[in-house]
Formats: sequence, structure tokens, C-alpha cells
Amino acid sequence: MKLVIQLLLWLVIGFLAYMTFNSIYEPIQFNKIKRERYAPVIERLKDIMNSEMAYKQVTGKFTGDFDKLIEFVDTAKYTIVQRRDSTVLDVEQTKAYGIDINKEITIVDTLGFVPVKDSLFGNSNRYKEMMFVPTTDKSEKFSLEAGTVMKNETPIPVFEAKVAKSVLLKDQSKDLVHMENQVLSVDGINGEYIRVGSMDEVKTNGNWPKFYGTIKKE
Repeated sequence: MKLVIQLLLWLVIGFLAYMTFNSIYEPIQFNKIKRERYAPVIERLKDIMNSEMAYKQVTGKFTGDFDKLIEFVDTAKYTIVQRRDSTVLDVEQTKAYGIDINKEITIVDTLGFVPVKDSLFGNSNRYKEMMFVPTTDKSEKFSLEAGTVMKNETPIPVFEAKVAKSVLLKDQSKDLVHMENQVLSVDGINGEYIRVGSMDEVKTNGNWPKFYGTIKKE
């Protein structure tokens, strides 16, 4: 009986040691995995953001349609202009006062056109897959919306692209994912989504800390 009791005690000690180790090791691994998965997602959200900003610069609004956004990158061009100040005779003032009066004007010269694709992506065609969430083998897409919000009684164009953290971490501990969704920290990604832009306020930046953009998978 004494031997049996000793064996049982050793089993209990071993189990408790394993549970203690796992309680420390699992969150460390979780944090490593989430950062490795978040990094490429953030890079793709940056591509979406840059494409949307170019779309607005040319059309005056954002789009909530990935097909339109990709077609725009494929075909649209920036207009290259040069502004220069000049002085001309102010005819009305000259007639009114009987003396030559000059006024300053700004002349805008069109120098040429540059394809949006070349400006944003160079020789890369990665923009054609920017609707797909990386690390999910194209099984998941980013949510993309566009519209306007009122600011000082003026409609301002806005957009938002996002993906739920739970999509990226669906094979991880549900408890740890739940804790990650509750994060409120200056060096974390707050909330349940990784997002860029907003449908509720005028903003075009992402909700991630700057260092996430520099993380590389080991």
C-alpha cells in the first residue's frame, strides 16, 4: 500500500508540474503564433489602405468593392502636375483705379501621367489577391466597406477593412483567444478585429502598434 501511495503521489506531482509548465508555456507560444500570423495580415491591410487612398485621390471617394479596387489599380493613372506662381494684370482693378494693378495667380501645368500600379506595387501583382486573408489559404476574405460620415454637416468619405482575430487563431486555445479579444493596451491590437480605417470616424490608419509592421517570421 505504501508503494502504491508513493506512486500515486509521484503521478500527482508530475501532473501538477505539467500543468504549471503548460500554464506558462502555452501563452508564450500563443503570443509567438499570433504575432507571426498578424504580421502578413497587417502588410496586406496596408496594401488595401494604399489602394483605397489612391482610389480616393483619383475619384474623390472610397470603394467597398474589391473587384472595383483591383480594376482601378490595374487601369488608373495619377496625373503629375506642377504648380507655379505668376503675376498678371488685374483688369478690373486697373479699370477701377486707372493704374496698372497686378495680382498673383497659381498656374497648374500637367506634366504627364503615372500608372497607379507602378506607383504602389512596382512589378508585383500581389494587389490582385489583397482581398484574401493571408495564412488562411484563400478560405477567408477581408471585410471591406465604404461610405460617408458627417463632420461639421459635411459628408466625408470613409472606408474600413478588417478581419476577426478569431479567424486567424481558430486553431488556438479558445480561452487565450477570448483574452486576446479583450486586449486594451498601447502595445497590443485592441478589440476583436485587426482593421484599417473606420466606418464611424474619419481615420485611415490601422489599429496596430508600429512594431507589428516590422515583425518577420522566424
